[in-house]
Amino acid sequence: MGKEPLRLNFQKFFDRALLWCRSRPLISIFLTTLFLITGPAIMMAIAAAQSEDSNPGYNFSDVFFAFITLSFLILVGRWIRQHVGILQSLYLPSSVVAGVVALLLGPGVLGAIVSATAGDGTVLSNGLFSEPILDIWSAIPGVFINIVFATIFLGEYIPPPGEIWRRASPQVAFGQSLAWGQYVVGIALALLILGPVFGLPPAAGALIEIGFEGGHGTAAGMAGVFDDIGFEAGSDLAIGMATVGIISGILVGVVLSNWGRHRGHTVASQRDAEAIPSDAQERAPVEQEEPEVTERRQRHLDSLLIDPLSLQFGFVGLAIMIGWLILRLLTFIESLTWNQGGEGVAILSGIPLFPMALVGGIIVQVILKKLDRQYLISRPLMVRIGGVALDATIVSALATISLAIIARNFGAFAVLSIAGIAWNVLFFIFLAPRMIPRAWFERGIGDFGQSMGVTATGILLMRMVDSDDSTGAFESFGYKQLFFEPIVGGGLFTGASPVLINQFGPVPVLLLTGGLLVFWVIFGLWNSKRISRSMAATETQGETVSAR
Repeated sequence: MGKEPLRLNFQKFFDRALLWCRSRPLISIFLTTLFLITGPAIMMAIAAAQSEDSNPGYNFSDVFFAFITLSFLILVGRWIRQHVGILQSLYLPSSVVAGVVALLLGPGVLGAIVSATAGDGTVLSNGLFSEPILDIWSAIPGVFINIVFATIFLGEYIPPPGEIWRRASPQVAFGQSLAWGQYVVGIALALLILGPVFGLPPAAGALIEIGFEGGHGTAAGMAGVFDDIGFEAGSDLAIGMATVGIISGILVGVVLSNWGRHRGHTVASQRDAEAIPSDAQERAPVEQEEPEVTERRQRHLDSLLIDPLSLQFGFVGLAIMIGWLILRLLTFIESLTWNQGGEGVAILSGIPLFPMALVGGIIVQVILKKLDRQYLISRPLMVRIGGVALDATIVSALATISLAIIARNFGAFAVLSIAGIAWNVLFFIFLAPRMIPRAWFERGIGDFGQSMGVTATGILLMRMVDSDDSTGAFESFGYKQLFFEPIVGGGLFTGASPVLINQFGPVPVLLLTGGLLVFWVIFGLWNSKRISRSMAATETQGETVSAR
């Protein structure tokens, strides 16, 4: 009773404020001018905050050629993928192949071989790429990951929370349990094995969730956070974990799909892996727009004389700007409360920008919906913008990864990888049928795939067992992201987890994540039984009516 009047009052306030501005053209002009003046200033402040070096060792020409080289590598990766059958069988994205090629041709492999045989300072001792290009590539992930997260919900239909919860609550509980369990397993290993045996800091306990749930983009974007807490090897290990996750996710997922079919756990139409296009990982699922939406946007753009892509980039920048302002506001509040004078506990100041960019995207989408201007955002173009940014992030992150760091920590790396895979597989097999009441295999395999690599992996696995979406798994999987992405899998807790472990110690964070794991498992089991009883009652009622 209390929440509905509050929502209605907010709606009335928003509508009245909008009507007030529309009825006063001078006020609207003033606010627009203020935005045009302060907007670029804020974006410059964001760029300055993101840049760690005010005098980098490269110029704009180096930046230009760095991106030209990056683009060429993506083409090379695409060509190699098309002509190497095993890469197609693994459904590896071309960006991952391109990143591995860049790594092999860089200082870590080719340069190391030349230096070992001909000595330092010789031709190719640094690989094929100059030092300025490598410096630019190392900076790309921390910047472009903000674009990736800003586009996640821009242009998406955001239904009321009640509708989302009704359709996707079992998958929300299952996905949340998988993510919090990765923290529990990782932190427990950090306390029992990684620290005492391998000498890694407690923050290494967050690597499974960051690498597996977050993927390459999140792992690369966390480099600054790991550096701030003194765990410089964290980013390279997280990127390595993401690579293991995406490969093992597909391999194990295919095995599980075949196992589920043979055991009769699937209820949807069957589809063999061979029947799925080899580039399925790279085909972003894009919802078709209604023709009237496209026509309405086109009429508006014709009057503005602006390219559609430029407009979409403007909304991406606005989302990032809002996220940056929110982060600065939270940091300011922290500096006035529990971290006065920098002598307290710094938590919010350690959160990277990209989770807030996601929140900013949601805010922009909601505001445009309230203004009846949501047609201005083209979801297909937003998906492409995010895809390009993600490709650049993956290639540059893999190209600049330090193999020496992974080699020095290979024992810990192997322990984390094996434990993470085992947790996801066992949880899926034993808990998915008990937490997801209907079509548990088709719905759970998507969450399993996402927990091992990226969202595209989950969609790929769902296509294998439910190609025509007869179970509604795709819809529930999409709705689940609204309760999932803002928190884990690259969300707020993912960005803050290394800082929390560093500030409070591993035991309190282990208790927190363990408590959340227990909560979501218990809720998932209860919710599944509740939905099953409701479904049974509905079926019984239907049979009674039919009998009459």
